[in-house]
Amino acid sequence: MQSKEELLNEFSALISFVKSIRDLDDETWVSPIAEGKWTTRDIIAHIMLWDKYFLENAIERITNRKVISAKHLDFDEFNKEAVEYAKETSKEEILDKTIYYRNQLIRHINEMSDAEFLGEHMDGDGNKFSAYHYLIGFIPHDEHHIRQIKEFLGDSLLVKSSE
Repeated sequence: MQSKEELLNEFSALISFVKSIRDLDDETWVSPIAEGKWTTRDIIAHIMLWDKYFLENAIERITNRKVISAKHLDFDEFNKEAVEYAKETSKEEILDKTIYYRNQLIRHINEMSDAEFLGEHMDGDGNKFSAYHYLIGFIPHDEHHIRQIKEFLGDSLLVKSSE
């Protein structure tokens, strides 16, 4: 079993990735990563809004010793709303909020005792929720999306990050 520190280190990889795409030109930012797929903008907004949701409805509530209000959501509907949000929001705001919410999640999880981190709390639907399993679930989700964007950007990302 990975330690909280190891998991948070992996979970924080999104921050450096988001910083690395800050200078992405607008055309690339809003271009679908493949036919029928989301844009980089959509993917980052999607991750940011899930981070915001879990921060406010689960992770902060655990550290503040409140009842978790997170519920099983209609993923398709949530993701559709994220894409609409992205269309109306500047690149800078999306990137800044992504870094902010991810840092807040890391800070709150880092502050948790082992019992809070590993413990099973009841969510808004009466299902078990733990910060540990949240990280275990979302790290591969991040990695999947980061890999998609990196494949789409190809060499252009390498040039940007080495400048």
